[in-house]
Amino acid sequence: MDMIQVHLYPKYKTWKSIFLRSSKDTSDFRKIVLPIIKHVNLYGDLAIKTYTRKYDHIDLKRIEITEKDFKKANMQISNKLKKSIEIAYANIKYFHQKQIQEETKIEVSTGVFCWRKTVPIEKVGFYIPGGSAPLFSTVLMLGIPGKLAGCKNIILCSPPNKNGEIHPSILYTARYIGIEKIYKVGGAQAIAAMSYGTETIPSVYKIFGPGNSYVTIAKQIVSQKGIVSIDMPAGPSEIIIMADDIANTEYVASDLLSQSEHDPESYILLVTINNKYWIEKVKKELKKQFLSLFEKQEIMKKSLRKSKIVVFSSLDECMDFINQIAPEHLIINCHNSSYWGTKVINAGSVFLGNYAPVSAGDYASGTNHVLPTYGYAKSYSGVSVDSFVKKITFQKISKKGLQNLSECINVLSSEEGLIAHKESINIRLS
Repeated sequence: MDMIQVHLYPKYKTWKSIFLRSSKDTSDFRKIVLPIIKHVNLYGDLAIKTYTRKYDHIDLKRIEITEKDFKKANMQISNKLKKSIEIAYANIKYFHQKQIQEETKIEVSTGVFCWRKTVPIEKVGFYIPGGSAPLFSTVLMLGIPGKLAGCKNIILCSPPNKNGEIHPSILYTARYIGIEKIYKVGGAQAIAAMSYGTETIPSVYKIFGPGNSYVTIAKQIVSQKGIVSIDMPAGPSEIIIMADDIANTEYVASDLLSQSEHDPESYILLVTINNKYWIEKVKKELKKQFLSLFEKQEIMKKSLRKSKIVVFSSLDECMDFINQIAPEHLIINCHNSSYWGTKVINAGSVFLGNYAPVSAGDYASGTNHVLPTYGYAKSYSGVSVDSFVKKITFQKISKKGLQNLSECINVLSSEEGLIAHKESINIRLS
């Protein structure tokens, strides 16, 4: 497509200007979100209903989902969709189950035993976007590892549609996993409710899930205030494709388009060593496929305008460039893609070869699709069973074990000037 920018053999010093993500001024969002958080904290359910009327144009009679709502959702879901949810559930569960590993007690030195105990986070909350794209797949991606981790109390918030209901696919999937506490509330008010609690919605210790700019800012605010922890900082969806001459141009174009429909701010890059002829083929294919996709063309158009094709002279340069970006999704579509996969240092999730599109990981291959964006893959992982647990360390020390450690501890604590630390050892051995 003509709107895509092409950069040919850029010099290293210009790389940063090419891969820089667009930054949004969030001050206006914060001005709106801060009062919402304050009012929900002060007025609870009343604030929830007021903001739902204001932003969703719905008069909520009841915030919590009832058994009647679950039954209605079950009737509205086709058997085909139910079967697909079952298959995705089985694959995601199988992959995440293998992440659970029992730890053993270690005798560090004679008489000194140390170990870790894995404890599920007691109370967690999920935010699931509704509206035009009800992300019931995210219910699977959060609910499955949360249940496997053993979290006792899981709640879910999702905005009501124009009929004052949560999308049936979200309700069906939640019930299928075993999540019963669901509330008809969206936006920053949902994040505030899960953080502080209201008369109806209980507070939680950690909040998971994607959302729009208001939801993202709300999550950041409550996290910074130390009220609740969050899964990770979030931004628009991202994809980088690394391609050589084995990459099928039709597949490449379809992968670029599939990410472009998420958000006008989606971050899309094609990094290649291929020639201008191959690039032209990708552009033609993009145009052809774009014209056949009638849904979300305006969103796609905006995100594709910001997208880039970057041409390098070697795959080593491509990989160096990619590791500096730390993308959410990375498709490696090259000769010996497994080898290049070993060179990845910074990425949320990696897809190898012509037959591993991001859509597979989004829905049913088994890996998690809740991933770090905006370069946070340099220091964050995607959601896993580990996201829902904490590790408590233990030590059991015999008198002989303490005697063996005493001289070492005395020297170290004296050097730091912490004499009471030293005495807490010596008083036991005198």
